[in-house]
Amino acid sequence: REMTEIEGVVYPQLHMLEMNPQVKGLLTIIRDREQPRGEFIFYADRLIRLLIEEGLSYLDYENKTVITPAGCSYEGTQMKSRICGVSMVRAGESMEAGLRQVIKRIRIGKILIDKDEDGIPHFLFAKFPKDIAERKVLLLDPMLATGASVTEAVKVLVQNGVLEENIIFLNLIAAPQGIKSFTKRFPKIKIITVEIDNTLSNRGISLPGIGEFGDRYFGTEENELRSSIKENIF
Repeated sequence: REMTEIEGVVYPQLHMLEMNPQVKGLLTIIRDREQPRGEFIFYADRLIRLLIEEGLSYLDYENKTVITPAGCSYEGTQMKSRICGVSMVRAGESMEAGLRQVIKRIRIGKILIDKDEDGIPHFLFAKFPKDIAERKVLLLDPMLATGASVTEAVKVLVQNGVLEENIIFLNLIAAPQGIKSFTKRFPKIKIITVEIDNTLSNRGISLPGIGEFGDRYFGTEENELRSSIKENIF
């Protein structure tokens, strides 16, 4: 696999979806602030599906021979890994449908990391498959900005017995600062992303960015969403 270089630094654990005119076009649509919510969802779903298919290629496979309808043997492969998904509430839930479309009956856990007024992330809630420690985990969140929230999420996964090397983090857009911070803290975790943004703003917002992905996808406002989630959990 080709390694990704950012500002002269090579990140062997960072892998990118191959950029082509179709992928660039999908990114152009979902980055456009004038796009109606329905259009944003449709094209975001297309891009998420491509990302997930790419992420699955980093799992373990084994050889398998089948017989074709023509009566010939075919030397192929089949997935060897036992996997599950874990979405980061709320934006990460937008990626669940795409995962279910390609892996039948996959088990998906959830984890909620909330930030306080100072932007410090705090773990609030998690629900995982009981045997998550025995599985490869596809961690789902469309954005990697500072890396603070996903770092807290990984800490919770590790506390539940998941090995770092068994985690694959799938996200659509990543900021250089977040990549640097996250890979330094968790060098064994693979990151699969679609595009790397230019930088972060002083407020930790990825630029040129895409806005609040979860709000645009689900049609919610951040404050309303937090209140709803906390009421349902507690």
